[in-house]
Amino acid sequence: MASHRTSRPAGTRVAGIRPPPSPRRPSPPSPCCPSRPTPRPPPLGPSSPAADDGPSLEEVERKVDDLYRQAGAATEKDGAAKGRTAKQRKRVGTLLDDVARRTQKLNGARREATEGLETLTDAQNELRTAKATVQKKLAAARKLLSEPTAEERARLAAPEKKEREEAARKAAEPARRQAEEQRERERERERREQAARQENGSASPAPETGAPPAPETGAPPAPEAGAPPEPEAGAPPAPEAGAPPAPGAGSSPGTGPVAPAPDPSYAGRAEKALAFARAQIGKPYIRGATGPGSYDCSGLTRAAWKAAGVTLPRTTYDQAAAGTTVPPAQARPGDLVFFHDDVTHVGIYTGDGMMIHAPKPGTYVREESVYYDGESSVHSVVRPA
Repeated sequence: MASHRTSRPAGTRVAGIRPPPSPRRPSPPSPCCPSRPTPRPPPLGPSSPAADDGPSLEEVERKVDDLYRQAGAATEKDGAAKGRTAKQRKRVGTLLDDVARRTQKLNGARREATEGLETLTDAQNELRTAKATVQKKLAAARKLLSEPTAEERARLAAPEKKEREEAARKAAEPARRQAEEQRERERERERREQAARQENGSASPAPETGAPPAPETGAPPAPEAGAPPEPEAGAPPAPEAGAPPAPGAGSSPGTGPVAPAPDPSYAGRAEKALAFARAQIGKPYIRGATGPGSYDCSGLTRAAWKAAGVTLPRTTYDQAAAGTTVPPAQARPGDLVFFHDDVTHVGIYTGDGMMIHAPKPGTYVREESVYYDGESSVHSVVRPA
């Protein structure tokens, strides 16, 4: 600390320090007055009043040195503080630059987010518009599917017509065979009768006039030539052409259900039910549907007979027990034909081995053969009214 001290010139007065008084010289004696001895000032010492007026020079020097040391320390601290301040300023500047960059990035991200949100909003609006358009198209497609055009009806009717023709041919085949067998039995009967007449003619003399022998009393008259033979007493009536065969056909008479007596009003109600069923041809099958735009099998038969004034149960199981069971060979138009052992399908009989029904999902109401699933699939026939 002493390296920066500077020397003071002699005689320089330091503030607050009084210099020691110079010794006073005695004045010469005056001629008019006798001389008196001049009093001497008291010696300066530790206990003298002049010594208490201020610190000594050594104390002042020590105090000045101490102040210089403090000033040097303050200068050092100020320099260090300035260095730290410069570093802090530099760091603060760096941080401010970083904050500015981050703020710029954040503003950019905000702009991108805003633009993305606007894009998302536009996409959502476009999606809503597209969804509404698709829904309208689906509604139009459903309407077109539920209401087939004339061309579609014709296209759908073509295979059904072919199936009906095939079913009619199959249904006519048993009738043709039965007619041939009947004609064969008739020819055999004629041969037997002719042989019997020849035997009777050879056994008895021929009448003189050449007239044919008179029939015995009570004997039935001979059938006319070419007329069909009369049925034997107690024989069931001939089945309708194309009717589904009765289970166990060819067995002895008296087995199976017996058809009720014909009801004159049944034909009129059955005609109304069939007219309603035919008007539904081409409508789609939907499980559980009862109309008017779509049907399942039992929903169609229930709606058809409801149009005729007859209320049927909803399910096939209940409909099978809601009427009178008749032999399949004696089925009449309007009767309900049930299928499979578990009675899970039903159609309304139209005659000639055909029926109108709603087959299964993915198909439409149509008219086809009762043998569409094979002859063994027919379970029973029920007359609902």
